[in-house]
Amino acid sequence: MADTVLYEVTDGLATITLNRPDAMNAMNTEAKVALRDAAQAAAADPAVRAVLLTATGRAFCVGQDLKEHIGTLTAAREAGTGDMMSTVREHYNPVVRALTEMPKPVVAGVNGVAAGAGFGFALAADYRVVADTASFNTSFAGVALTADSGVSWTLPRVVGPGRAADLLLFPRSIKAQEAYELGIASRVVPGADLAAEAAKVARSLAAGPTLAYAAIKESLAYGAGHTLDATLDKEDELQSRAGASEDHTIAVQAFVAKEQPRYLGR
Repeated sequence: MADTVLYEVTDGLATITLNRPDAMNAMNTEAKVALRDAAQAAAADPAVRAVLLTATGRAFCVGQDLKEHIGTLTAAREAGTGDMMSTVREHYNPVVRALTEMPKPVVAGVNGVAAGAGFGFALAADYRVVADTASFNTSFAGVALTADSGVSWTLPRVVGPGRAADLLLFPRSIKAQEAYELGIASRVVPGADLAAEAAKVARSLAAGPTLAYAAIKESLAYGAGHTLDATLDKEDELQSRAGASEDHTIAVQAFVAKEQPRYLGR
């Protein structure tokens, strides 16, 4: 991976760290490619049982690097060819698909402002641990763009369609406490404790029943777009799969023995 995104796997936990602190982790091409590759690597690695997405510096991610982007726009207009926004298809969409579809839980440790695509990356996580000094902003309309990075899919599911329209049409800074009240933040912690708390949550998930977590992710995504009847059938399918796992047997045996289960992730 490039220095703009750090990637490490320890004890089943893949930690992906956005690392352009001087640019508030704005996404230039190098960072976008590295983040895409890291997310896909974590999704494909059977040794990875959970993912922590976090960042260095005072920002989580402010979205597209507009200094680089203006050069791309200028070159495309001068050439009269090319897709000015191909980065959505080439970079942002693969990142969000990897985070949302991987059969393992993803935790976002949001240390500072998450705006635009950065907001989208945070929303793509299953659980968001947020510093009390952090904030969120859709930002897209502020630069005459529509939502990308999955925000038009994830944000309404978190805050409801009416509030999502409000936040997209009238971008503003959403402070940590309001983010918690809206359901954007799963947990708010003091800024000085963010790194430790986010890692603690992610490590606990990495040590948990991985197949059950995968089924929970799948059932939530399925239920959001299907009828109750169809969702009940999906729950039956997924519960049969989870019930056949080694971890389910381990959990039941530990419960009967009044012990803490030690899951294997299978």
